[in-house]
Amino acid sequence: MFGYGQFSVPGERGQYLSGGRNTVPLPRCVCKLGSPRRVLNVIPAVLSGEKMNVVITVCHFIANRLALLTLLGAVLAYLYPPLFLVFKSSFLWFFAATMFAMGIVLDTDELQQTLRKPWQIGLGVMTQYTVMPLLGFGLALLSPLPAELKLGFIIVACAPGAMASNVMVYLAGGAVAFSVAMTTVATFLSPLLTPLLVELLGGALLHIPFWPMMKTIMLTVVIPLVAGMSLRGYLGRYLQVARSISPAVAAVAIIIICSYAVAANQARIATVGVWIIALVVLLNALGYLAGWWLGRLYGFDGQHRLTLAIEIGMQNAGLGVALALAHFSPQTALPGALFAVWCILTATGASAWLRQHGDLLKT
Repeated sequence: MFGYGQFSVPGERGQYLSGGRNTVPLPRCVCKLGSPRRVLNVIPAVLSGEKMNVVITVCHFIANRLALLTLLGAVLAYLYPPLFLVFKSSFLWFFAATMFAMGIVLDTDELQQTLRKPWQIGLGVMTQYTVMPLLGFGLALLSPLPAELKLGFIIVACAPGAMASNVMVYLAGGAVAFSVAMTTVATFLSPLLTPLLVELLGGALLHIPFWPMMKTIMLTVVIPLVAGMSLRGYLGRYLQVARSISPAVAAVAIIIICSYAVAANQARIATVGVWIIALVVLLNALGYLAGWWLGRLYGFDGQHRLTLAIEIGMQNAGLGVALALAHFSPQTALPGALFAVWCILTATGASAWLRQHGDLLKT
């Protein structure tokens, strides 16, 4: 599975999406589409024939190679920044697309079944919002980095679990329903907890705009997520096609967001790159270890311990990057961009290894 100012739809006029320093007009075609029912009237013409099979195949390719494509995007952004700097005014739109896609693929029946064990989810979400923020805060204080970069690590550590974590849990043989529930609950709590924790832990470094950050998360996370979940009821027999395409939409959006952050920080990477990369690797590894051992302390079985480790170690760095770009200098977004690339690479590698050593989850 798989981050504004005012958002209004008064007909032909005044339709904008804004966040922090950015204001983006809604495309005219979006404004004229109207209700979901009207949108679905054009689906038969688009989702038919051999062309749709090609589209789905391409989407599966993109979603299944998120780690490689994110790394490639970061390298290209570093070598030729103008390629991604064109997205400066639209990164919030891209992150909203990831959450909309998550809402479409979210299996609500599976989620409801998992919510019948709220104590496990409560422990998981509590761990998510305590262990990683403290680890990020501690590593930031111990580093010789500038205040903006330290704050970037704190923002990433205070984000909810990554949307890609559900896919990694599935590939690794973990408890998928538990992963979905943790990601969903943590995401819905993020408008309050993420800016609160950032203000508490990062306020000594820089001024934290609590209410603007909360507003950004509401409009880039909660509203698109709910919209995606609501649209499921209108899709009917096209739901499976939408669920096949949505992960690719989210993947492309994350690739663009992270690549833009790297492009905007090309000069800084050369001067502080070693320290940032070292802290990214350390934060990710400590998150995995903390999740695994705390799961053992909680009495979780092997599958749930693995799931907790992945959820804690993989942060929604896309949200961290979006918040940093919207409310702080581009430099603050660099830790999140690099963390997104690294945590996807490590989770992909760990999932492949665990598929071959599944007996470890039975202990």
